Amino acid sequence: MLIGVLALQGAFVEHEKMLAKSGVDSFEIRQLCDLDRNFDALILPGGESTVQGKLLKELDMMDKVRALIEKGLPVWGTCAGLILLAKSIDGGEKPHLATMDIVAKRNAYGRQLGSFFCKDDFKGLGQVPMTFIRAPYIQSFGAGVEVLAEVEGKIVAARQRNMLVTAFHPELNDDASLHAYFLREFVK
Repeated sequence: MLIGVLALQGAFVEHEKMLAKSGVDSFEIRQLCDLDRNFDALILPGGESTVQGKLLKELDMMDKVRALIEKGLPVWGTCAGLILLAKSIDGGEKPHLATMDIVAKRNAYGRQLGSFFCKDDFKGLGQVPMTFIRAPYIQSFGAGVEVLAEVEGKIVAARQRNMLVTAFHPELNDDASLHAYFLREFVK
């Protein structure tokens, strides 16, 4: 099993470490030719969605990544990755990959000082650690989207077909249960 991790900006190294902890090989996707490798799934890390979207476009990677996802490549977007996958973004930002039928609310918990940690229920896993850093949440969703977690009435994790999104950063905790969940439920 080989997982590609988008490595243009953000917490990609932390995802690579969590995958290694789970005994899974990964590689960094930094340019268009990296997408030609044979890999089993893609992780879009947390960071700055606007910067990542801009770089995907400038490096001519946007259409290829979108096509791979639309063909069924399993993908997991954490925080900024959730925003990249959203069909619509509240607040005026133009959608990027726009493959998942969700509306993302950017910086929904405020600025950096609004960051927080909690443990809450994740469907099928029980309580998991959740680190929110300038996090979005899912404001609304369409048919076929399954809500997996809510914190204080806000949707913070969901899945649709081959796509998983979390508004929080599981890669910043020691608990690898969400990485194991993604591998088990999506990559198989």
